Formats: sequence, C-alpha cells, structure tokens
Amino acid sequence: MAKMWAGRTAGNVDKIADDFNSSIHFDCKMYRQDIKGSMAHAAMLAAKNIITKEEADTLIDGLDGILSDIENGKLDFDMDAEDIHMFVEQVLTERLGDVGKKLHTARSRNDQVALDIRMYLRDEAEDMIRMLKKLISSITDKAEEYKATIMPGYTHLQRAQPITFGHHLMAYAMMLLRDIDRISDCKARMNFSPIGCCALAGTTYDTDRRFEAEKLGFDGICLNSLDGVSDRDFCLELLSSLSILMMHLSRFSEEIILWSSWEFKFVELSDSYTTGSSIMPQKKNPDMAELVRGKTGRVYGDLMALLTTLKGLPLAYNKDMQEDKESIFDALETVKMCLQVFDGMISTMKAIPENMKKAAQGGFINATDLADYLVKKGLPFRSAYKISGSIVAHCIAEKTVLEELPLEVYKSFSELFEADLYDEISLETCVRKRISEGGTSVESVEAQIKFVKEKI
Repeated sequence: MAKMWAGRTAGNVDKIADDFNSSIHFDCKMYRQDIKGSMAHAAMLAAKNIITKEEADTLIDGLDGILSDIENGKLDFDMDAEDIHMFVEQVLTERLGDVGKKLHTARSRNDQVALDIRMYLRDEAEDMIRMLKKLISSITDKAEEYKATIMPGYTHLQRAQPITFGHHLMAYAMMLLRDIDRISDCKARMNFSPIGCCALAGTTYDTDRRFEAEKLGFDGICLNSLDGVSDRDFCLELLSSLSILMMHLSRFSEEIILWSSWEFKFVELSDSYTTGSSIMPQKKNPDMAELVRGKTGRVYGDLMALLTTLKGLPLAYNKDMQEDKESIFDALETVKMCLQVFDGMISTMKAIPENMKKAAQGGFINATDLADYLVKKGLPFRSAYKISGSIVAHCIAEKTVLEELPLEVYKSFSELFEADLYDEISLETCVRKRISEGGTSVESVEAQIKFVKEKI
C-alpha cells in the first residue's frame, strides 16, 4: 500500500522497518471510533464551509459503507497499512477518488489517534462498569444467602472475632463499588475532545472544535493543543484503576483458595471452575482463582510499562506513544476475562456452614465479648482484658473452650461472673450484638446489601 504521507520522502520504507513501525495489527480495534470520528469531522468541515455539504455527505456515506463492510465481514483489514487511520482513508480514497482526499483537512493523525483512543476507552469503561455491577450483584446474592452463617474473622491470618460469611463477602462488594467510582471518574476526565489540535499547534482553518466534540458525545475540548495530542493521563488513570481492581480480585482469590483447601474447607467451588491433577486423582484445584491472582501482576506490568514509556517524553507527539495501546488493550482484555470468570465462580460457590462454625468455636474468638461482659459489670476494660486473657490461657492449658468452662472456675478469676455469661459469649450472641453500623450483625449485613443494590 502506498504511503499517504509520501512527498518529503519517497515513502519507500524497508519491509522490516515498515512492520516495526506499523500498528494496524492492534489499533484496528478502534475502527468504529476512527470512522465515527471521521464522520463528525466531515460534518464539521461542511458546517464551516471548508468543504461543501455535498462533499461531506459523500464522505459520510462512504465512511458508513466502510463501517458496514467491516462489520459484515466484506472488508478485511490490510495488514500492510501503517495504522487504522491510513487504512480507512486509503479505502475511502479508492472508493471516492479525490473527494476522499479532502477528509484529512484540518486534522492530523496525532489528534486523530488521541480522539480514537479516548472514544475507545470511554466505551470500554462503560462495559467494565456493567461487568462490575454484574459481579457485585452475584456477591450480594451470595451474601444474602449466608448473612447469618457464622465464621471466624481474621487479623494477621489468626482467628480474631466471630463474623458472618455474608459480612465478609460484603467487604468485597464495597471494594468493587469503589472500583466503579474510580473508573467512572476516569471516564469523566477522559471525555474531552482533542480533535482539532492537529499535529500540535492547531490549524489555520476556521474550524469548530466544539461542534465536533458535541457530535461525538464529549463534555468539552482539550484547551491546549500541545496537551491535547500528548496527553495519555487518561490511559494511566484507567490502568491504575484496573490495577486496583485486580488487586481486589486477587485478595478475594487468595481467600477463596484458602477457604477451598482441606485445611479450611469453608467453601466448595463448582467443578466448572476447578481442574484436576494429571497424577493425583483426589485433587480439585482452584485454578481460576489462582489465574486471577497471577494475572494481577500482568495488569500491574501494563501500568508500569506505560508509565515508563511516558516518563521522559518531550512535547508533543512522539512515536513512543504508539506503545500506549498494547498496554491498555491487554489490561482491558485481561480484566474483563477475569471479571467474567470470577462472576461465574462466585455465583456457583457453596459455603459449608458447619465447618465455618466449627472453626469459629475453636479459636477463642469470643474472648473480647468475655472482657466486654466484665466491663458491663463495672470493671475497667484493661482489668477485664487481663482477666479474660488469663482465662484463655487456662483454657488452653486444660484443652477446653470458654463456652465449656464451669462457672466456679470463672468465679475463681472474678466474682462478677454469673450464669448469664454463657449466653453473652455464645457465638450467635457475639454476632447478633455487633449492632454498630457496618458491623457483622444480620441486620447490619442486610443494610449493607440494600445500600449496594441501590447503588448499582
């Protein structure tokens, strides 16, 4: 394919160099945004009498035909083209002749690619938010199912206090809500049009950038032409948001891996989201959760790659910036795949309440409630804390638990203990009385579920 930019040079690029320079094998993803942007540009050129309305209509009809042919499989991308912009313009010119050559008036590939990537990421952000809402819905459904199922809550991976499985699940729902907020904020900041910045300095034509921006659904225009073509903050911001999202999925994956192990056996994963061993017939491996955990590093790498690419670039456009798309495209595809798999894994996961309850009974996780019992009887907390700790040490030595220790033994530590303490330190009471907003009581978990469902 002849180079559209031939003139100053002959346009005869070495084949290896041409392949190295080409980006169509990945930026062809943006064909729809490139064509829609060109349609708006043609309409603006006619509105400002830079081309005639008849010429604009011809261009728009020609672009619409190219879009239709690509989507219907009648037109294949030419991988010898330098990029998606050159491919579309070349096909348009072949079909329309000299009229097709007028489309690129008052713009550059620099502002054109900046426009395409913003439009593409805007669409992808919407899709990402939709997938996140679906996953959050699956989590809240599971939390509703297990809102009263008692399990040990952990700090330092040591059993700490009794909570419900529903409460634990809702912690991840809250994290993913923040991910939606971050992606939404990023989408809002990227929604400013760079088209009309041209190569870097604007144009001598009397264009209407705001007309074009409005036609393409932008909230405004980039107000500095140098910044408009060189800004990739929105790519970094989206990559950062995706990295945080993957960190949340990775933490969740780690807990699912632990919970599904024989050492915990808190949950059973569906056969559809596990694999077996080639040599050990008893194995049921949580491979999907492990892969999500592993792919988190891949998304982190995409963020670091682009940060490194941009860190030393002078204004305005540099060819280095072509590297933005492979990083952000890879991260988007990876995260969307992880979200899709994760949603199915969570919705088909089953808890094993008896194992959760048994684990909760064996870790003295009601010791804080024992101390609170003495505080309610008038003892200072620090004194109550010391007595409770001494009782736990006694139970460990005697290989018993707080619920089974006789009342006379309790009274040997403090005369404040009465028979009502057994109800106070039961796991059900410990959970039921955690009534503070955001806590683990069933009523609190129900309020969290209601809030999240309304939010999404």
